[in-house]
Amino acid sequence: MTRIAKAFEKTRAEGRPALIPFLTGGFPTLESTVPLILAAEAAGADLLEIGLPFSDPLADGPAIQLSSQRAIENGATLKWILEQVREVRKTSQLPLILMGYLNPMLRYGLDRFVHDAVQAGVDGMIVPDMLPEESADVVAASREHGLSNVFLMAPTTSEERIRKIDALSTEITYAVALTGVTGARGDLPADIEDYLARVRKNTEKPFVVGFGISAPEHVARLKGKTDGCVIGSAIVKQLDGTSGDEATRRLTEFLTSLRSS
Repeated sequence: MTRIAKAFEKTRAEGRPALIPFLTGGFPTLESTVPLILAAEAAGADLLEIGLPFSDPLADGPAIQLSSQRAIENGATLKWILEQVREVRKTSQLPLILMGYLNPMLRYGLDRFVHDAVQAGVDGMIVPDMLPEESADVVAASREHGLSNVFLMAPTTSEERIRKIDALSTEITYAVALTGVTGARGDLPADIEDYLARVRKNTEKPFVVGFGISAPEHVARLKGKTDGCVIGSAIVKQLDGTSGDEATRRLTEFLTSLRSS
């Protein structure tokens, strides 16, 4: 059983959605990346997304765009991030999913990148600017090397397409909570329950929800309606301007509040 499958088996047994924080690799500082991942695990994260910095992150709102730019300025690269994953794997079995855009992977060399990611200890990958219809090369490389693919669906996705995305994804799918880019919101969409019920009816694999989740009450509202909650922009805002112990303290406190919801 994979690390991802074990994580969802555990959260299902506990009757709660998986807590999935998002951290941009290399933000707020290069030195903080590994400590933040380990702190997230200690604070109750069930899986973790690592954002791959890119100069043109089309699916991301201002907070994650800024974190990506800061990480690039700090010197974060795909190769460096994989080195951080190797360091994490010395002590941790937390499932790690990369979220990044296709262009840097192509520049690295797609098959080489997937191979190196798996060898480093990466479990899965989300490529938000890759359509399922254009994913054959990524899916083939991932299957060859044993990397889990996670495809996205949105509130506007038809039921037929939801079923196709579920079939194409390896272990889990990702339901984007709203139309638009990432970013913390004060409230979740009013009709999110209807949307997630439609996703549940048309999927066989576990699915997670992200984009806009930023508070304990959001996680509480989604309990029983999804298999996992992804929190990104709200975490980035917590970490902006911090470093060292202050960064890990803020992350720990925030994740603890979400886990207790």
